[in-house]
Amino acid sequence: MSKYVIAAFIFWVYGSAMSFAQDKNVLIIFIDDLRPELNSFGANYIHSPNIDSLNARGRGFSRHYVNAPSCGPSRYAFLTGQYGLEYRGESNQSLFKRAEGVNDENVSIAPSMPEWFRNNGYTTVSVGKVSHHPGGRGGDNWDDSNISEMPNAWDKHIMPVAEWESPKGAMHGLANGKVRTPDNRDIIEAVDGNDKSYPDGHIAEEGLRQIDALVKGDKPFFLAIGLIKPHLPFGVPKKYFDLYENVEIPPALHPEKPKGKTTWHGSGEFMNYNRWGKDPREDKDFALKLKKYYAACVSYADKHVGDIIQKLKETGADKNTIVVLLGDHGWHLGEHSIWGKHSLFEESLRSPLIIYDPTMQNRGEMSDAIVESVDVFPTLCELTDLPTPNFTKGTSLIPILKDAKASGHEAVAIKAHTTTIRTDQYRLVQHKSGEVELYDHNTLEGEVLNIAEDHPETVRRLKKLIIGKMGKKAFVFAD
Repeated sequence: MSKYVIAAFIFWVYGSAMSFAQDKNVLIIFIDDLRPELNSFGANYIHSPNIDSLNARGRGFSRHYVNAPSCGPSRYAFLTGQYGLEYRGESNQSLFKRAEGVNDENVSIAPSMPEWFRNNGYTTVSVGKVSHHPGGRGGDNWDDSNISEMPNAWDKHIMPVAEWESPKGAMHGLANGKVRTPDNRDIIEAVDGNDKSYPDGHIAEEGLRQIDALVKGDKPFFLAIGLIKPHLPFGVPKKYFDLYENVEIPPALHPEKPKGKTTWHGSGEFMNYNRWGKDPREDKDFALKLKKYYAACVSYADKHVGDIIQKLKETGADKNTIVVLLGDHGWHLGEHSIWGKHSLFEESLRSPLIIYDPTMQNRGEMSDAIVESVDVFPTLCELTDLPTPNFTKGTSLIPILKDAKASGHEAVAIKAHTTTIRTDQYRLVQHKSGEVELYDHNTLEGEVLNIAEDHPETVRRLKKLIIGKMGKKAFVFAD
């Protein structure tokens, strides 16, 4: 009889080990200010072989929309699965304001995505710029361990500052430890140096170390690595800029400043850099040069993505690790006479999203379905067999992972005083003043011609869709 007990015990141990071996890890790769400026997303002048390879093995979403056109609130939505209407006036401080509630015993705050995975048995680690501050801390130099941007989320949250000395210094760092100052802030830079001439080289290297350590752990891991480029300034090792020496890059479409009420702005973040008296809104040659530097930054980020994916393969973790790669929002390269983000035009709100699951079928086909950043939280829960919390606002993308032709839904986004919805055909923008923009993407004019005045029924219908997704607070600022 005892031998059957022993056999049963061995089977239980072996079976448990096999079950654990099938637990899926999660790797998030965040790339700051990355619009769909990738070869596999239609920009055939871009050198992005590593991201393109991931796209070929996973599912790319050509119409992924972020839920805010700025780093902080966009990352808030992705990392919490919620729109963050209560923090819409906080901009890049959204997660810090949420943290105040997390630390208040009298306030109930739903867990973030990494916290949810941590509570369900995962080791959670962030490296680089995952939340708004690289490393996820507050304080004058963003390195105060007593001020966490995402309390309870991470077992480790790491920002290798190297010669830049602080996360704040590295965030806008120029080459080889130079920190941006009022007197030292060139908009473009190419240096003869290696990949660690800029902070991303150190972030990626630390990410590789964390993968090595995590695969040896006794729990599945949730690892997020945040790269800073192509965020301003457009500085890169020269070898990446050389890739574009003889490359034709098309000028921006519809570069004129829009008429009427819009979320156009004067590109203040961009214009505050040293441009040697040049304005790309007026100087076409300078505009094209800037586009080449942006492209070079994309290629620099792509190199690090390749190193990260290669490390997964070397450790064997690629066989059971889900990979999500995305840009935190888009970026205007002159469209609508904007250089930057912060608008509610397509260029600010559309960013690449790629999801790779080693068990998925029908890989490589691009999805044209409309999806939004809050959809990733429930999707990852379903892919890892974790319970999906009822507080998430997104819709699981599993049907689209199974069939690239499956339909999507509407996507919404907010600014402090403005709300927008994107459907398959239209974009509606509602301003605090009550003024409305309506654009028809089935026309050549797209987001150049506001047709709201001639289509009041469509405006009313789309406003109802916004309320259906976000509630009446979506228009809390409307007069």
